[in-house]
Parts: sequence; structure tokens; C-alpha cells
Amino acid sequence: MRIVVQEQDFSAAEETVDFGKGPDVGAVVTFSGIVRDLPDDPLQQMVIEHYPGMTEKALTKIAQEASARWDLRDVLVIHRYGALSPGEQIMMVATAARHRAQAFEAAEYLMDYLKSRAPFWKKEVTAASADWVDAKDSDEAALNRW
Repeated sequence: MRIVVQEQDFSAAEETVDFGKGPDVGAVVTFSGIVRDLPDDPLQQMVIEHYPGMTEKALTKIAQEASARWDLRDVLVIHRYGALSPGEQIMMVATAARHRAQAFEAAEYLMDYLKSRAPFWKKEVTAASADWVDAKDSDEAALNRW
């Protein structure tokens, strides 16, 4: 298991070269989140803040819970902070399991957690404003299904 919170970009290809290698791994699932533009007012930056130490602890706890629930062989969570532009990577989740259903479900669970409960604060900066992003009901609903 590896949890990384960093400012610099990462290479999904490099991160997964040796991820999930083992005789009992039958599936590896990866997901990368990208900063997307806003439909009505072009996004200049997404500014992400966090509390070092607290964030890693919270992400480790949820990764451990996912590992136990889906019998995962390995988990990787990378999340960036700082000022990010549209098109840049914001995060990555990778899961390895014996069977694909476990790997997919665990990856979705981790993504839902990261979207709604992980201790990151996001501010959308446009030409017109700089607004903190509120939690969305749809994100909470996605997490509640687990």
C-alpha cells in the first residue's frame, strides 16, 4: 500500500510498472482524475489545500478499510495539492486483487471517498471569482451506496 500527497505531477505509467505484481493478482484497475474546465466561466486554476499528516492518515485509513473489505493485494493513492490548471492530473487510484470485480469496486469506493470525504479543500479560480467548492449531494449519494 502506498499513499502519496504531493505538489508535483506524476506519471501513471511509471507508477503502475510494478504495481500489483504477484502470482495471486488477477486484476489491476487504475483511475486518474483530471482537472476539468467549468462550462460557464473558464477555470484558470483549481487550488487544492490540505493539512500534511492529517491527510495522509485519513487516506491510509480508508485504503486499509478498502483492502480488508475487498481482499486487495495492493493499493495506490496519489493526490496532488497546490495550483492546478485544467487538463492537469489531480489524483490517481490503483487497486490490485485476485478478481476484477473486487479491484473495480474497491477503486470506485476509493474514488467516491476521495471526492466527498478526503480532507482536501478546493477553490475554483476564474476571471470572475475565486470560490471554495462545496460538497455535492451526488458525491454523497455515490459514497452512501457503499
